[in-house]
Amino acid sequence: VSVNIAAVPDTLLEAEFFGVAPGAYTGADRKGRAGKFKLAHGGTLFLDEIGDMPAHLQAKLLRALQEGEIEPLGSNQLLPVDVRVLAATSRDLPALVRDGRFREDLFYRLHVLPIHVPPLRARRGDIPALVEALGEDLALRNGTAPPELEPDALALLAAQPWRGNIRELRNVLEQAAMRSDSLTINAAQ
Repeated sequence: VSVNIAAVPDTLLEAEFFGVAPGAYTGADRKGRAGKFKLAHGGTLFLDEIGDMPAHLQAKLLRALQEGEIEPLGSNQLLPVDVRVLAATSRDLPALVRDGRFREDLFYRLHVLPIHVPPLRARRGDIPALVEALGEDLALRNGTAPPELEPDALALLAAQPWRGNIRELRNVLEQAAMRSDSLTINAAQ
């Protein structure tokens, strides 16, 4: 189960994480609503863009992680949850901690097994494999054959700074495929 924290308004994040008790507020469903923690019970919850989490929710997330229990919005009942949490961010969390914008205790609770993924510009050797995988995905989505890049096109891609990382690579590949009259794409295209 995943949550993109940056894509959910701050006012809805608590309900998104912990759920809503029946009738918790005007307009709330009479059956209530399960949150992502409950949906992920027994599995994995992926928190994308954790560095964008508002301060008021950080303490509640820390408690859920520490105690293994959640309290749905508008409820007085604690519900046990067994969830493995993976968190990702493009922000510098240690800097956010130093600036007081991210809780230090939550940082250390999440920082159990850090995995640093270098930017695409630092791993240019991955570009041919990524182009192949992205091309296959584009082909599946569009119902076409995957584009084939000639060596000069791959060399051109490898020379780019890729500030947008794989999202930018996907966009460039999609544009090139859409503009080409052929499945084979060269550097001129």
